[in-house]
Amino acid sequence: MIRRSLLLAPVLLAAPALAQRAPAPPQGAALTERDRADLARVEAYLNAMTTLRARFLQIAQNGAAAEGTAWISRPGRMRFEYDPPEPLLLVADAGQFLMYDRELRAPTTVSVGSTPLGILLRREVRLSGDVTVTGVERAGGFLRVTMFRTSEPGEGRLTLIFNPDPLELRQWAVVDAQRRETRVTFSRIETGMRLPAGLFQFNNPMFFEPGGFGARQATGN
Repeated sequence: MIRRSLLLAPVLLAAPALAQRAPAPPQGAALTERDRADLARVEAYLNAMTTLRARFLQIAQNGAAAEGTAWISRPGRMRFEYDPPEPLLLVADAGQFLMYDRELRAPTTVSVGSTPLGILLRREVRLSGDVTVTGVERAGGFLRVTMFRTSEPGEGRLTLIFNPDPLELRQWAVVDAQRRETRVTFSRIETGMRLPAGLFQFNNPMFFEPGGFGARQATGN
């Protein structure tokens, strides 16, 4: 369990209930006109993205790694199905993030609204007001936007990494309240497909079973 907790704790999204608060991160960046234009593009891209399916590679601060399939259905829904032997499942629905360990049959839940990654699942993404942008960077052929929830600066930070032209989300990094970073990189990205509601519903009879509903959807069946 030690390896898994080190791998997944930051992906439970720096929730204040699971981590001691750290000192507040830097204040909002002084944005240039170019920065504002790029943020407007990012907002438009995220708000137009209704569904996404992709393979992911997750790497934790301690080097632990896991792969799997991710689904996002905006607003409000997300599922990370980890490949065996990793027994963990991470799902967002109905305002809650649920992490489930299939070996222990143990669920953990936190509010979507209390996590940095919940910013992506809002009905309307706005990178201002209750979201503070701390940096807009362009390097190595990527656009990086770092942010935190304005009202909870100590809970953690989220960085979104995009291919700039055409704009496409390729990676995110979550830094939790203890300053541990977890990176998730996406490949084989598909968008705009229809995703069945059962992928995200905790009461689905096959929801928690290895090789069940989520595994079949990974192949589009």
